[in-house]
Formats: sequence, C-alpha cells, structure tokens
Amino acid sequence: MARLFGTDGVRGVANTELTGELAFRLGRAGAYVLTKDAPRILVAMDTRISGDMLESALVSGICSVGAHAVVAGVIPTPAVAYLVRKYRLDAGVMISASHNPFKYNGIKIFNEDGFKLSDEIEYKVENILDDENFDFGEIQEGIFTEEKEAVSIYADYLKSRVDADFSNLKIAV
Repeated sequence: MARLFGTDGVRGVANTELTGELAFRLGRAGAYVLTKDAPRILVAMDTRISGDMLESALVSGICSVGAHAVVAGVIPTPAVAYLVRKYRLDAGVMISASHNPFKYNGIKIFNEDGFKLSDEIEYKVENILDDENFDFGEIQEGIFTEEKEAVSIYADYLKSRVDADFSNLKIAV
C-alpha cells in the first residue's frame, strides 16, 4: 500500500477513495495503536454529507477493539484538539477535508495531547492496515456515547480566552 497519511491525515474522494471500509479499518488500527486500557477516543465531523457514513464506520472500528468512542457531532477541528486535552482522552478524530471540494473528505487523528500524529505512529497504523492477517487479540466490545455539549463547551472556552464584551453585537455566520 502506498503511504496513506498525507500532511494532514487521510483524504480522498468520499466513498471512492475514502470508503466506509477504509474508515472502519482506520478506526480499528488507530484505536489499537493509540490507546491503552479502557481507551476513550473523541470523534467529530464537519457538515459534509459523507460525514455520517464515515463516522459510523470509524466508530465501529474503534469499538471493535474495545475502545470507547465519544461522538461529538459537528464541531470545528480545533475543538477536537481542545476537548481531547480537557477530558484527558487517549485520542481524537476529525472527519473533514477542510478546504478541499465537497466531494472529498478526510480523517485526521490527534494524539492524547491534541496534536497531529507523529510519522512513527502513522507508519504503525499503516503497517497494520497493510497486514491483512494482523492479530488484534481477543475480540473486544467497545461502546460509544454522545457528547451533546461539545459545541457549548468549546464556545465557553473561546469566550474565556477573550477579554471583551460581545453582548451588544449581532453576528451572522
């Protein structure tokens, strides 16, 4: 297999290059490499239509090795890095292709410090993906929960970082 991780995660045309099967395998291999006992991994996405498919597959892969997937829904990428550190999670995943055209999507994995994975860790994940007979050990059953307050928690954090009064402003996004 060619190098899967680019400069900012794994990206490709959704459901062509970046398939549900690949997302499942990435979730499984990533959870196996990045986590310890009772691992917890945050999963979030942007608003691309392929996000739901990729999130479902990724969470299934994470849970298949006994990890706990904490699903945050639609939040900005920096929120993943922040929430991983705030809740002392083992890793975080953002499903987004940022500035790429809508037909693309991507999977960016963060370590427990909220930073991009090192090349060494990415190679470990890729080696597992290359090995069709990789032994993940005893079959595990992980769980997933939803973090419905992720956006509010991140917004409160951002507001705490600015010394200004926004109460009289009207902001359109």
